[in-house]
Amino acid sequence: MSATASFTPSASLAPSPLPAARTGLLLSGGGARAAYQVGVLEAVAEIRRACGQQHAPNPFPILAGTSAGAINAAALACHCDHFDHAVRQMVQVWRNLHTEQIYKADSLSMLRSGARWMTLLSLGWAMARWGRMHPRSLLDNAPLQALMASELMPFERLPALIAGGHLHALAVTTSSYSSGQHITFFQTGNGLDPWVRDQRKAVQTQLTQAHLLASSALPFIFPAIALPLDGRLEYFGDGSMRQTAPLAPAIHLGAEKILVVGAGRRREPAPKGPLPDASYPSLAQVAGHALSSIFLDTLAVDIERAERINQTLALISPAERIHSRLKPVELLAITPTQPIDAIAVRHIDKLPRSVRVLLNTLGVRGNGSTQRDGALASYLLFEQGYTRELLALGRKDALARRDEIAVFMGWEKQAAHTDL
Repeated sequence: MSATASFTPSASLAPSPLPAARTGLLLSGGGARAAYQVGVLEAVAEIRRACGQQHAPNPFPILAGTSAGAINAAALACHCDHFDHAVRQMVQVWRNLHTEQIYKADSLSMLRSGARWMTLLSLGWAMARWGRMHPRSLLDNAPLQALMASELMPFERLPALIAGGHLHALAVTTSSYSSGQHITFFQTGNGLDPWVRDQRKAVQTQLTQAHLLASSALPFIFPAIALPLDGRLEYFGDGSMRQTAPLAPAIHLGAEKILVVGAGRRREPAPKGPLPDASYPSLAQVAGHALSSIFLDTLAVDIERAERINQTLALISPAERIHSRLKPVELLAITPTQPIDAIAVRHIDKLPRSVRVLLNTLGVRGNGSTQRDGALASYLLFEQGYTRELLALGRKDALARRDEIAVFMGWEKQAAHTDL
């Protein structure tokens, strides 16, 4: 992300009244696909200004994110006292992104990490037993750690932002390799008890860059991160793994309405016409399919479940609803209108040569690749040509629903038809 990106915080953190109905923003995971989310936020900021709300409080006092969505949510949270500035900075970062700012892509680094994995795949795990190889991940994301150590995410601002009423809560979701539990780490003020459900629970803590690295540690691709939990260290990976209820953190934190921004189309259209016989899938196709199952499917299912609950509660009288543990939550989901896998295929050749060689070994062919070949690359393509196209798509998709967004956010509609 661009080294020229900068942010000047407000001179003071004067108290800012939160909206009467707390609105949550949920940003899902998806690696490089998360650029789409920032494009949506750019449009939301434009719509907000067009509706004369630019001086209103932070529109999203509850922020929840997973994986790359957690990084975006944290970047927004740390500067939530100046929403427009925060969004502009995030856009600048994603517009000027290069792979080397996220993971090491030089030939030597790829030999140290990726080549070890490929050797184990070809020669067998006996090499590991002999103690010659102990690869922890396919890629080394040390550059991402350096990026987050910059002023982009000053976590030390969060307590003052919460105390000043600019932010109610920030939640970052992870998955423990050690215990198998799904953990949501969150930071808020006093008075909120952590929740516990089957195989998932919440932990209130002071969030750090390590929590973001853990939440965004793509399985196999990036290394697990050690975090303290219940008096011991556990190793955590990407929070999208085993995530059965992506909406839950925002709801538990008190959101009464949630804007959900996904990283994949919610409903993929069925192929038209007869299909030819399929060839045996490559490792890249299998990996891309697995990652899509982790990042995309559970969010769509949870949204459908919430919509059914809302419909059921609408049939119950207000008196009876009081005795129910369920409550209606207004949802607005914005997801890509175009297949991101197909977009990724057009940009594979922009990756560093060492990364292209590794992907080619797994079955990604670059020029001439099919959309399915692009699935794996779509999560690793931290190159500005690709991220700029996703930013533009996110902005376009959100602006196409400007009236719907304005009504959902409770903003005045006087300028809803202004040409943005």
